[in-house]
Amino acid sequence: MKRALIFLAVFVVALMAELGVLATPQQSKGTSTLSGVVIGPNDKPAPHASVSYQSSDGSAPHAVYADAHGRFTISQLKADSYDIRASAKGIFSDWQRNIPLRKGQARSVELHLIYAKEMPKPDSSTKPKQ
Repeated sequence: MKRALIFLAVFVVALMAELGVLATPQQSKGTSTLSGVVIGPNDKPAPHASVSYQSSDGSAPHAVYADAHGRFTISQLKADSYDIRASAKGIFSDWQRNIPLRKGQARSVELHLIYAKEMPKPDSSTKPKQ
């Protein structure tokens, strides 16, 4: 009887573990890559800008950061169409929408920061002396 209870307990734990694995969404990785550079309003690369991207249907939003030279790479994307936008220091780019990626394809984009929530205040050290 004791062996039957132990067997039943092990069976239930194994079944629960298996169901837990099956209930976890399996996210498959793709082979496509989207890379590019973020350009600031001064027409120079924007270091450490945030780059937001999602499938064009609005699902699976994510973000990455550009490096010190404004360059970013988003790898392991599934074949789909993507929307992408950058921001840095309160300044945003337009959304680039419906960028198609085929399986194994690599595409490059250039994101220009042009919109600000409010105009940045000028630095007091650059004001002309009167």
